[in-house]
Amino acid sequence: MRGDAGRGGLGAVGVWTAAFEGHPAGRVRDAAAEIEELGYGALWYGEAYGRDSVGQAWLLLSATRRMVVASGIANIAFREPLTLAAAERTLGEAFPGRYVLGLGGHRVDDTVSEVDGYPVPTRGRALSTMRRYLDSMDAAPAHGPVPDPAPRRVLAALGPKMLALAAERTWGAHPYFVPVEHTALARRTLGPAAFLGVEQAVVLDTDVDRARETAAQHVAAYVTGAPHQEANMRRMGFGDEDLAGGRPSRRLVDAIVAYGDVDALHARVRDHLDAGADHVCVQVLTADPGALPLPQWRELAPALTA
Repeated sequence: MRGDAGRGGLGAVGVWTAAFEGHPAGRVRDAAAEIEELGYGALWYGEAYGRDSVGQAWLLLSATRRMVVASGIANIAFREPLTLAAAERTLGEAFPGRYVLGLGGHRVDDTVSEVDGYPVPTRGRALSTMRRYLDSMDAAPAHGPVPDPAPRRVLAALGPKMLALAAERTWGAHPYFVPVEHTALARRTLGPAAFLGVEQAVVLDTDVDRARETAAQHVAAYVTGAPHQEANMRRMGFGDEDLAGGRPSRRLVDAIVAYGDVDALHARVRDHLDAGADHVCVQVLTADPGALPLPQWRELAPALTA
């Protein structure tokens, strides 16, 4: 089992949330400070179309004292590599050793997409685009203070080629929406040295039917709206009977989301650590996706941070 050594200062278990984007800055600061006091080692946050990833990082880092803050992920389709490299250096210099830059991008193929009528830029095929993006970040000139230690980067890697790139060019990988079996495959691909920080969705609810419905809604949103996630599920052996019709099978739901009491959720985290993860960031799902799940974070903390 990995994770117990708290690799890179993240600890074995952290929090992953996308809910901060919908809340005012003051509430986000208070929540981040409480998450730190609860003992979680790292705070991961998503980026959609609300608060900018760099601004969110600064908000969270300034609200906490020691916890690692990690973007999960900063979307490379939204900003030029020169700009992100400068922001990375700034955050690394202001908060030494506490910022992890997760890089990814759901829209880096040749399709055209829109969000609420706004055209989202595309950059090319995922693997070659990410390699070029890293090249450009590395080549960006630095005319200000150089952080020591250097900020760490991870890639939102799912397939074997992106995992290999993560091991070659960055600190490691941050797989999202994956079963435990993927963690074992990712570790074998990454090798023993690279960092592996896995997201795990959970529903803390002992009403099994209600919990499973919340879990199924979460899974359905990804398999119907995120082609890269569907492709990864097919790589993991799930077929049309699990993915078709916008209603994921129970087998798929149970593989992606852990639900039940604290012990059941704790067991899933241990499964990922036993499979080779260094760190598991837990995303608490509720019936209201925009709500801050503070009661659940509090209830889970004693078991997950012990």
